[in-house]
Amino acid sequence: MNARKTIQRLTRTAEQNGEAASEPDFIVGLDIGTTKVCCIIAAPSEGGRTCTVLGLGQSPSEGLNRGVVVNIEKTVRAIKEAVSQAEQQAGVEVDDVLVGIAGDHIQSIQATGIVAISNPDREITRQDVSRLIEDTKKIAIPSDRRILHVIPQDFIIDGQDGISDPVGMSGIRMEGNVHVVTGLVTALQNIYRCVERAGYQVRDLVLEPIASSHAIFEPEEMEIGVALIDIGGGTTDIAIFDDGIIRYTSIIGIAARQVTEDIRRGLGIINSQAERIKRSYGHAYADTIMRDEIFMIPAVGGRQPMEVSKSVLCQIIQPRMEEILEFAFAEIKRSGFLNQLSAGLVLTGGGALLRGTQELARDIFDLPVKLGIPNGFGEDGLTPEVGNPQFATGMGLIRYAMNRSYDDYSVHQPLRSTAAPAEEDSSAKPGVFDRVKSFFQEL
Repeated sequence: MNARKTIQRLTRTAEQNGEAASEPDFIVGLDIGTTKVCCIIAAPSEGGRTCTVLGLGQSPSEGLNRGVVVNIEKTVRAIKEAVSQAEQQAGVEVDDVLVGIAGDHIQSIQATGIVAISNPDREITRQDVSRLIEDTKKIAIPSDRRILHVIPQDFIIDGQDGISDPVGMSGIRMEGNVHVVTGLVTALQNIYRCVERAGYQVRDLVLEPIASSHAIFEPEEMEIGVALIDIGGGTTDIAIFDDGIIRYTSIIGIAARQVTEDIRRGLGIINSQAERIKRSYGHAYADTIMRDEIFMIPAVGGRQPMEVSKSVLCQIIQPRMEEILEFAFAEIKRSGFLNQLSAGLVLTGGGALLRGTQELARDIFDLPVKLGIPNGFGEDGLTPEVGNPQFATGMGLIRYAMNRSYDDYSVHQPLRSTAAPAEEDSSAKPGVFDRVKSFFQEL
């Protein structure tokens, strides 16, 4: 079923339910990566439990290095191309986008906050929790950094700890432990600037491992302990869940692009050939090579074509993949949650598609390992086409917007691309994200 027919079907459903006959709201996720820019347009369906993918667009990304914008014009062109492809497939026009962000400038810290409960009946309300979250934002951070997320971990009421949701409880003093994610102001502003120059508004910035986790994890996995390792083009992103709460995040500035670079240098070929050879013949673990085939490398600069075997190629790839996974192992060990990952690891991102990566990770971590594929998004539209680890962040942004309620505490107000905040036009029509929030509040 194509996107336009899907929209028409959803509109007819709304009419049958006595709702307005306007076209249904849609959500746009924009994954601005080091090697590709991916745009996904999806419409919530079935009461917000699933969604239908209406449009998918991709374009090569040459304006970023390790998740950070290094060339504005190239990044703007890639964004325009990806969003234009998705718009054409979906038959809609995009105004606002949720943007995934990564990069080795991302840092996370633990913080605490304390507030007094002033209600006459001493009952804790959501406003009290919001005050506590605002209090934790007052932590001292360098002036060149900005808070991206504040994620509650647990609460302590009058000395009683281990409370996950304090709303409705009685108390006089409430403390909270939170996980604070920060990013470099200039890096965040450059992302905003690129998206706005492309002609779109940024509704929110979302840390990519947080977004990806929304697309691939089952609730049971997050409850018993699971770690996400998202091997992208420029960065490897880590997120750890335990007791259903995200406990730790980290970004490593080494990923699949370094593997391609190693092949390029090792075999003396151009980058596009190295990427093709990696995908066609590459193995991250020698034990997974069942048949050691010989393949030809085209001649470059008048040289003779060269024969290379899969095992020789693996000797180039495996050390780098081991390095990536060992860095991830060190980060997870540093988090203190290594022994609490009963559900093991979930690998996602384009780098996780390299043959033998799961087996290599299983050998290094000595934990259960599986490939993370976006799930729970229905079967209509283009949903089957995005059932791939490389679309985990884009689909995660969609799920993040669907799951986020009006009283969510975890995300800051959007940072403007310029130092002075823009004045709001009260007469302007509400954005896509505002309409989506209203849509779910009315359910």
